[in-house]
Amino acid sequence: MNILKTLVAAALATAALAVPQAQASTLKQVEAHGVLKVGMLVDFPPFGLMSTAGKPEGYDADTAKALAKYMGVKVQLVPVTGPNRIPYLLSGQVDVLVASLGITPDRAKRVDFSRPYAGIEIMVYGKKSVKVTDAKDLAGKSLAVVRASTQDQAVTKIAPKSTIIRRFDDDAAAVQALMSGQTPLMGVSNVVAAQINKAKPGEFNEKFALATQVQGIAVVPGSTKLLAKINDFIAHAMKDGTMDKISEKWLGTKIQPFVRNGSVKAALAAKK
Repeated sequence: MNILKTLVAAALATAALAVPQAQASTLKQVEAHGVLKVGMLVDFPPFGLMSTAGKPEGYDADTAKALAKYMGVKVQLVPVTGPNRIPYLLSGQVDVLVASLGITPDRAKRVDFSRPYAGIEIMVYGKKSVKVTDAKDLAGKSLAVVRASTQDQAVTKIAPKSTIIRRFDDDAAAVQALMSGQTPLMGVSNVVAAQINKAKPGEFNEKFALATQVQGIAVVPGSTKLLAKINDFIAHAMKDGTMDKISEKWLGTKIQPFVRNGSVKAALAAKK
């Protein structure tokens, strides 16, 4: 019996060690070190990517640099992946995440989010000459989507029966259909729309939104003063045009109202 108890105790101790303990970086610690360690994705352009010089860049990188400047410290950009970004934060390998992290109820159980600083919008998009303002205007029109994507699901749900939904295997094929004139419309994210606008400036525009998701800067739960500082930065950057400049540089448009006027509470309520 004693041996069994010993084995159980050892197993529990090992399991406890295997679970990363949250290590919050305080505002005072960051200021004392003079460096803000920021985890960011580098495989999600234009929010995060590697430059030709092998350095992280993108929407998130510029946001992180602006945040560090506001805090009066240097920035250290730490590449992370989708699966390991939250573990990197909770284990103390980074102080914050500026890593295209959508604000969702599940994630809010593990991290604390700032107010939104960016967002993904799924929209109906197309030729400027095509008059479409809502779902009923899609009747009889042809529209390209990526097969089984969120755009496909959203369009299929609201489009009139007479809408011709042309499904393609990837974004490149769907974009080609739009740009070549095979279809006048497309279900697309604002990220892809920005790339189209760069390639064909002035030819296309957003018709109406299908869905939105906002992104927040994440900290370890309980990092009250650090989170307050981050929220102060975002409010200031929204007001003085910093975020608009970053958004125009990487997405081709100013900060969208659903991001500017968004909140953590609203984002979490929308996901329920």
